[in-house]
Amino acid sequence: MADPKQHHYDIIRKPIITEKSTLVAEENKIVFEVAITADKKSIKEAIEALFKVDVTAVNTVLQKGKTKRFKGHLGRRNDIKKAYVTLAEGQSVDISTGL
Repeated sequence: MADPKQHHYDIIRKPIITEKSTLVAEENKIVFEVAITADKKSIKEAIEALFKVDVTAVNTVLQKGKTKRFKGHLGRRNDIKKAYVTLAEGQSVDISTGL
């Protein structure tokens, strides 16, 4: 029998910790890298199930991969999808610790 949390781990890949994500953390938001095929409803369900918090909003951004040059050869980074998750007032998630 498959683990029901496995589906949630397929949707939520990893937290994104950058300068911008720490700035929006002051507004009670967390940034995650999610699966390209994930929709807002499934992202909300996964965050609520994994972290036991209430999500008020989910905003998504599709970031196209950059074209980079490596030793004279052109390559392209993968596209990623980011989810900006707004938590309910008074709730927080410590993303520096593992699940």
